[in-house]
Amino acid sequence: MSSPAEPAANSVVRYRDGDTAALTALLARFGLSIRRSPEQAPIPGSFWGDEEAGLLGDSVVLRGDTPLHSILHEACHYICMDASRRSGLDTDAGGDYDEENAVCYLQILLAGLLPGYGRERMMADMDAWGYSFRLGSARAWFEQDAADAWAWLQRYGLVTAGGVPTFNKR
Repeated sequence: MSSPAEPAANSVVRYRDGDTAALTALLARFGLSIRRSPEQAPIPGSFWGDEEAGLLGDSVVLRGDTPLHSILHEACHYICMDASRRSGLDTDAGGDYDEENAVCYLQILLAGLLPGYGRERMMADMDAWGYSFRLGSARAWFEQDAADAWAWLQRYGLVTAGGVPTFNKR
């Protein structure tokens, strides 16, 4: 698909709705590939089940109905985990509270690099899915309460001092 379709206002953007070439290229910069699962079939490596993305080694596993926020979230787990966890990755990314916050922050940054998606839509999709933040929304968290997540990403060389992704893995 060359240009993203406009999803309904109350629905999340899904893989089939987005710029799949741009997403594939973005993930490839981190050494990740996309692996398609047949529509309606369970997604191998999915921690949450249903249409949620899975992780198997250096592949993000998805279907056409997989939400983009889920794809980027799982990709960011791969990026944020250390090499020893990445080497045996199968379904459960693990990690601690600080790493989970960093994953959420990074997925918002990466969404800004996808044509037709962007940070605002990512945060709306995160809220629609049910991500939970102290300040009540992904946007409020990102703008007012995520200094620890940004610092974590910077400490591991995943963002620059200006908050730009470096395309490195931890």
